[in-house]
Amino acid sequence: MSIDKSRADPVPTRAAASDAPLLRNLAGTARERHPSEPLEQLELEEAIARNVRLLRMQHGLSVGDMAEKVGISKAMLSKIENAQTSCSLSTLARLAVGLDVPVTSLFRGADAERPAAFVAQGTGAQIVRAGTKEGHEYELLGSLRGEHKRLECLHVTLTEKSETYPLFQHPGTEFVYMLEGVMDYSHSRTVYRLTPGDSLQMDGEGAHGPVELVDLPIRFLSVIAFPEVSL
Repeated sequence: MSIDKSRADPVPTRAAASDAPLLRNLAGTARERHPSEPLEQLELEEAIARNVRLLRMQHGLSVGDMAEKVGISKAMLSKIENAQTSCSLSTLARLAVGLDVPVTSLFRGADAERPAAFVAQGTGAQIVRAGTKEGHEYELLGSLRGEHKRLECLHVTLTEKSETYPLFQHPGTEFVYMLEGVMDYSHSRTVYRLTPGDSLQMDGEGAHGPVELVDLPIRFLSVIAFPEVSL
C-alpha cells in the first residue's frame, strides 16, 4: 500500500479562473438578483427559461434558428433561456406559437415546491455507522431523496485513536473535504494524506476509511451521492 502525499496543482490565476465556465451553469441558469427583487419572480423566470430551452432542444433548433422563427433577437432569446430577463405577454405568446405548445406549458414547474434541508449548527442527528468506534462521531447534516436517488451529507469528528478503523463500502460516489487535523485515508489500494483544505472524491464500492489519525482532532465533511434505484 503506497501513500500518495503529492499536492494538487497550483491554484490558477484569477484571470484564468474567471475564464473557466461555471460547471453548474452548463446544465442550468445563473443570474444576478437585487435584494429587493421578489423570489417568486425569479422562480417564474427560471421556469420559463428551463421550459423554453428544453422545448427548443426537443425541436432540434439552435438559439439562432429559434429566435428567427419566433421573431425576436438571438440575444433576447439567450437572456430568456438564462433567466436574465422577464418576458412580456407578447413574447410569451410568440414563444408558445413557435414551440407549438400552450402558453401555460412555459410556466410548468414554477409552482412546484423544491426540497431543501437546513440544519442549524450542532443540531444534526447523531448516527451510528457500522464499525463506529468510540471517539468517532457522525453528524447528519442533511439527506435528500429525489425521485430515484439520494444525497447524504455527514460532518465526521474523530477525537480518539484506536487499534482498528472501519472500512466502508457502499454504492455511489463519496466526496470527502478536510476541515481540521491530519489523517491518512485509504481507498482501494491507495492511501492519501489529507490535511485541511484537501478533498477526495471516490467510488464508494472501493473499500475506504481512515488508516492513521495523524493529528487529532479531525473533522471532515462526507457527501455521498447514491445511485439511481430501479423501480
